[in-house]
Amino acid sequence: MKIDVLIVGGGPAGLSAALILGRCHRQVLLCDDNKQRNRASKAIHGLLGREGLTPSAFLAEARAELTHYRSVSFRRTRVTDIRPAEDGFAFGCADGTGGVASKVLLATGIVDELPEITGGEPLYGVSVHHCLYCDGFEYAGKTVAALGQGDKGADLAVMMKHWIADVVACSDGAEVSADAAQKLKHHRIPLRSEPVVALEGSNGVLTKIKFKSGPDLERAGLFFSTGCHQASDLSQRLGCKRDEKGGVVTDPATEETSVPGVYVAGDVSRDVLLVSIAIAEGAKAAVAINKAFVRRDGFCD
Repeated sequence: MKIDVLIVGGGPAGLSAALILGRCHRQVLLCDDNKQRNRASKAIHGLLGREGLTPSAFLAEARAELTHYRSVSFRRTRVTDIRPAEDGFAFGCADGTGGVASKVLLATGIVDELPEITGGEPLYGVSVHHCLYCDGFEYAGKTVAALGQGDKGADLAVMMKHWIADVVACSDGAEVSADAAQKLKHHRIPLRSEPVVALEGSNGVLTKIKFKSGPDLERAGLFFSTGCHQASDLSQRLGCKRDEKGGVVTDPATEETSVPGVYVAGDVSRDVLLVSIAIAEGAKAAVAINKAFVRRDGFCD
């Protein structure tokens, strides 16, 4: 199989790029293993014109739109290998699909490192969240906790004060610095430093945080800051440079990485982690890719 562009990842960034490239009559293969970062969320927020749409509805609508473009193919599989080849990049997939692509767009995203706390997973995406910009608005007037080891929890709690009046910082058994403690005091944010052992709730709604010692804490929501990591190591294996946060470094004008012909879009770059930004980055990368083809084929300087 010889194609123009291999898109790895079928979230907002990958789908957006596929749409633009399809409209440019480029032969595109989009591979996705259906592990989008926001798949546990009940709604997408901050997406103009589609506020409150569920992630599953967004994906279904976007994939349906792509069926109008014959040059775009979609496979539900994981890309397991990409390596430089004479005519571009040779690739292989878990389902046996393989070929050569002239260009590669990595829209593989990141994985949030959920707190390893009993009872947390059933609440994730409903009342336990990682993004204030995505879900903070809904908690105005409610009781909320900020969870993170040491200063991570304290810093998150201070930031949350803009959205939510009743915030408690939870440092999960780790001490906070004197500077962080002073900020908490200044903003009148209580600190619970005991290790968190469990979250209780029903139907996805948090009701109580339990600690190793001390009284339970009744809360309606929890935001956490426990880190994240790249969902795929393909960029690393291709030799793409990364920044100090682990994000792939790109040319801000084109989204091309340090490896010519390899582009990234969406959360994989670890810039602003919003669906709207991922869509824009996917479109931006697609335009840059098409321009590269146009120059290659002698249609412009």
